[in-house]
Amino acid sequence: MSGPHDLFVRYTFGNPERAAAELRAVLPSHVVSEVDWASLRGESSSVVDPELRETESDLLFTARLRTGHPLLLYVLLEHQSSVDRWMALRMLRYVVRLLERWRQENPDSTVLPLVVPLVMYHGPEGGWTAPRRVEELFGLPEESKERWQALAPRFEYLLDDLTAEREEALRARPGPPLVRLAWLTLRYGRSSELVLKMPEWVALFSQVQAGPEGAEQLIVVIRYLLLVGNKAAREATGRVLNSMLGQQRTEELMRGWGEELMEEGLQQGLARGREEGRAEGLAKGREMGLAKGREMGLAKGREEGVLLGRAESILRILAARDVQVEEWARLRILTCKDLATLDRWLSRSINATSLSVLFGEQAQ
Repeated sequence: MSGPHDLFVRYTFGNPERAAAELRAVLPSHVVSEVDWASLRGESSSVVDPELRETESDLLFTARLRTGHPLLLYVLLEHQSSVDRWMALRMLRYVVRLLERWRQENPDSTVLPLVVPLVMYHGPEGGWTAPRRVEELFGLPEESKERWQALAPRFEYLLDDLTAEREEALRARPGPPLVRLAWLTLRYGRSSELVLKMPEWVALFSQVQAGPEGAEQLIVVIRYLLLVGNKAAREATGRVLNSMLGQQRTEELMRGWGEELMEEGLQQGLARGREEGRAEGLAKGREMGLAKGREMGLAKGREEGVLLGRAESILRILAARDVQVEEWARLRILTCKDLATLDRWLSRSINATSLSVLFGEQAQ
């Protein structure tokens, strides 16, 4: 299931016009001048390893140079907090996958298109430190390193390290208001600086809102900030909204997003329950017949998915309200098998200020 970073990034940069602003900001000037930007198109293709989709998103674009030659622009957006030393090797693998897919789709071509790989990073714990060249990953004899390096595969990716960019530089980049706000939001969204920075972005928020799709774009940005920010960030977000929309409209939106977070928690629980149910069904199938076992597993998965969805919604709401949930309470919520009890706790969680309010008793 897609996380908040993936959804925000795909919405913002999946649009070719907005993606062009990111690419123009990072590509070498001679490449920018030679690309026919009117030909830029987004492709529905992902080559990210399945186990890494929680921590990174990728976007693929096709374009043509002014000479007519095809060009693939591959953008990987790294969301995890720690820098991956082996990124160059992973990017090489992804580029090879793209080229192999292109060959399958263009069997008559005798040449390959150029693929330009770009990593965009916004981790909250410092700048990017991993090697950008594959040849730097090899252990070579120091006394004749240059000669051995000539035998190593040559590959390098471009890097847009948002954590290394100053706020003024990001705001000065050319591009639509949503893209400039997205750069700032990705740069500071998970940092303690966000609360201090947001009041300075009110004009940019207003520019986003004033656009043709301003209401939708504003909702996407605010939703992301509410999902990834702490209590102070959520309060700062509310103040920005209040200055733009007024108190009543802000309260309506904040209440609506709270209900959306509840629903999202439910859907995540259902998906997880179904997945666990399928696995259990397959295991039972070995003992009592595959079809029967899968049927039982799916039924149990649906039931447990509903319970887990309620439990995770309760925990998400408590976290949003900054109610400290000790481990015993977390286990009590997650292991509860009575739907009526979970529904009662869910209703109380919306206004809960402590565990005793949630459980309707003195917390032990």
